[in-house]
Amino acid sequence: MMNTESVFIESVFLAIGLLIVVTIFLALYRATVGPEVFNRVAAINVIGTKTIVLLVLIGYIFERPLFFDISLLYALLNFIGTLAFAKYLERGEVWSS
Repeated sequence: MMNTESVFIESVFLAIGLLIVVTIFLALYRATVGPEVFNRVAAINVIGTKTIVLLVLIGYIFERPLFFDISLLYALLNFIGTLAFAKYLERGEVWSS
């Protein structure tokens, strides 16, 4: 049986999660319509960051610590991918010979 405090906290987390999903869709719009490639890269990075926050929130709600590990791995991949793409935009190649 759930008390009123836990129901309130669960509904607050649900509202936060839905707000994060809405902002992900707004960033997805910017990624598809963005005027320049730099705006699109920034929007994809924002989507990755919001996905990480959503994974942490889901892990907290369902009491699954594995989601925290997954979000850390996803954050690392998001960071490395952004650096590689920025290097590609700057030099035209990822690996220099």
